[in-house]
Amino acid sequence: MRCVIARYPFDLTKDGVLASMKGITPEPVTGESVTIGRRRYPVKQVGEVITRQDRRDFSSGEVTRAMVRLGFTCHEHPEATPAASPLTPFENASQLLGSTTTADV
Repeated sequence: MRCVIARYPFDLTKDGVLASMKGITPEPVTGESVTIGRRRYPVKQVGEVITRQDRRDFSSGEVTRAMVRLGFTCHEHPEATPAASPLTPFENASQLLGSTTTADV
């Protein structure tokens, strides 16, 4: 499939992208990402590998559009881990000292 990334036309195929990303270790995901095979890569890393251009030359939106058109699953943001409920200073101190409940103190 022909797509334009950073004003340059590329003929990309799903098999070609899979072959290009084979053996590449995914960087930590902090923004948009693409699932390729069983791994989740940052969009900018995928764009850099498949276009051989600097990451500053293209936007993540350009690469995301191309990956979606090729049939890859794209994600907006990394999955957030649920935050622990905030503890009061007293509950925090009790937990640090080994008490299981605040009634024990």
